[in-house]
Amino acid sequence: MAVNIIEVSRRFFEQAVRPLLEREFPEEARLMACGVFGYGSECLGMDDEVSRDHHWGLRVDALMPDALFRSRAREILARVGKGLPEGFEGFALREGHVKGAGIAPESLEGFLRRTIGLTDAPKTLREWLDMPEEDIVHVTNGEVWYDPSGRFSRIREALAYYPEAVWLRRISHWCRYFSGMGVYALHRALMRDNQVYATTAFGRAIKWGMELAFLLNRRYFPYDKWLYPFFRRLPELADRMDPLIREGAQVGTPWERRLRILEAISDILDEKMVGLGLIPPHPRFQGSATSGYRLLEHAYAVLVQRLPAEIKNYVPRWDQVFLEEFHTGYVDTLPIEEWDRILNLKPME
Repeated sequence: MAVNIIEVSRRFFEQAVRPLLEREFPEEARLMACGVFGYGSECLGMDDEVSRDHHWGLRVDALMPDALFRSRAREILARVGKGLPEGFEGFALREGHVKGAGIAPESLEGFLRRTIGLTDAPKTLREWLDMPEEDIVHVTNGEVWYDPSGRFSRIREALAYYPEAVWLRRISHWCRYFSGMGVYALHRALMRDNQVYATTAFGRAIKWGMELAFLLNRRYFPYDKWLYPFFRRLPELADRMDPLIREGAQVGTPWERRLRILEAISDILDEKMVGLGLIPPHPRFQGSATSGYRLLEHAYAVLVQRLPAEIKNYVPRWDQVFLEEFHTGYVDTLPIEEWDRILNLKPME
């Protein structure tokens, strides 16, 4: 039976960590939020045997205000860590991207900066658009078991989903990319017999198509490693799109059929936007012999023209810049031998 490491970690927190925290640091504990969240397959409930070769095991993430982290985290880690067992229910304590095995203290503001690039919940439409969607998931995923002050829990609740205008801006942007840099690009690549460009255009379009399905279900999409498994769980659109996506991913599927698949996905997504009232009903369009079937760019223009001026031409962030800034700093602190060990790189004998 698969191990739910979050459940094991919760029991570890309640039985081993919390009593120590509340006895040794009662005032500080009232300002902390503890649980399992952030990075790692286990935070999404997607960990399996493959996940266990690095950064996997028991963990208790412990966020605290930045001032408290700077002044007391080292002492909290030392005194609480000293009282913890070496393992629990057969699992070793783990250390991940932040220091601490068993309990990993971190600045709340620092955690938010390396995920969403802010130190609190977003307050403006542009702040909402500046957050990488994949990393909002790292703030809202997992579980929080202990949060006496309620601060982190309130931020998680504030991030439940996008305001309407932000939602529409992101949908419009993804329509533009799926259609203009996916369907259109593949059509032109095939006209010029450029199979390398066809390969990259098709792969990107499939990714953007699945991400559009998340947007139209009003659900955040995860980073691309877990995009497809979570896509298949969507209550709407996945049942119609998934057979097409699986067919397109087969090695033997001809390029012309792959283009027709993207056009069929365009129709499905367009129909959904009409059904949701995001765009008005329109006549059935046909594509061009040279430009292909740029259907979703019709929706792109309609949506853009509905947007408030402050974000009409403001491009949503769609890459994990803040994570990469943090990760670069993390790797910079490690001896190369330790980094190679994490990567499971071993010298050949």
